[in-house]
Amino acid sequence: MATSVSLLTLPSSRIISHVLTPVPSKPKAPIVLLSNSLCAPLATWDHVVPKLTSEGFAVLRYDQPGHGASSVPADLSSTTFDIIADDVRELLNHLSISRVHAWIGVSMGAATGIVFAAKYPNIIGKLVVCNTISCSPLKAGGPDIFEPMIEAARRTGSMEETAQTILERWFSLDWMSANPDETRRVRQIMLTTSIDGFETCCAALRSESFDLRPLAEKAGEGIDGALFIVGENDMDLPEHMLQLRDGVKRGLSKKDSMVSVGFEVIKNAGHVSYIDAHDQFVTVITKFLQQWDSRTSMSQRH
Repeated sequence: MATSVSLLTLPSSRIISHVLTPVPSKPKAPIVLLSNSLCAPLATWDHVVPKLTSEGFAVLRYDQPGHGASSVPADLSSTTFDIIADDVRELLNHLSISRVHAWIGVSMGAATGIVFAAKYPNIIGKLVVCNTISCSPLKAGGPDIFEPMIEAARRTGSMEETAQTILERWFSLDWMSANPDETRRVRQIMLTTSIDGFETCCAALRSESFDLRPLAEKAGEGIDGALFIVGENDMDLPEHMLQLRDGVKRGLSKKDSMVSVGFEVIKNAGHVSYIDAHDQFVTVITKFLQQWDSRTSMSQRH
């Protein structure tokens, strides 16, 4: 699918690349924002976008720093989820979007969604949180999985080895063997991530400030409903996700929400289930997105 990418220069002088795909027959279609995983530029969503537009949703995608055509800060260690959330706020302002029907985030895109909802309440209608950790490895007391991958990329001067390592974390070898064309497509998109981009986004994930647990309840207060999705094969993430779900649920309980908090396990899926369990993922999110929301049924443009 041909993708026409637009570029916005942010107040920090960095560039954020983005694509807004409209519904031609529906100029004021509700907008769904897709927020990406580490090393997953926006083109990884190419198969999902036409499914959403066929259901009447316009789709906004953006690239993380150093992914696709987005640029990186001078200080690669400076990126935090607060900064990325601010970038998205600038993007929405630039596009005159006052509210999105839903934010669908995967991994670091899901983490950004929770930070954004807590920091900028009542802009996101429904929040879909897919396959994210709840805090940095430092906060969790576990090993730093990101440092070895950064070192490998720096050592070889290429993202090839690191991309392969991530692919094998995302998908099973059986799935990759059975789907060589899709594996190849995703790998080529991943390689549009620069080494600097990978390192600066890892900085956000490794940061001592990265902890969603105290933000989840506040995020829940600023949205109308949430859905948590985890791939069945994605290591120990269900524990992280359930903890975040409970926090968001507490926040939602403080308001008259028309949509509850759901939790779905995508069978036989890994970290990016919109790829290796595409049909099941689309079915689950479409059902959730179609639940009525009076505020997002109205025009979302200023």
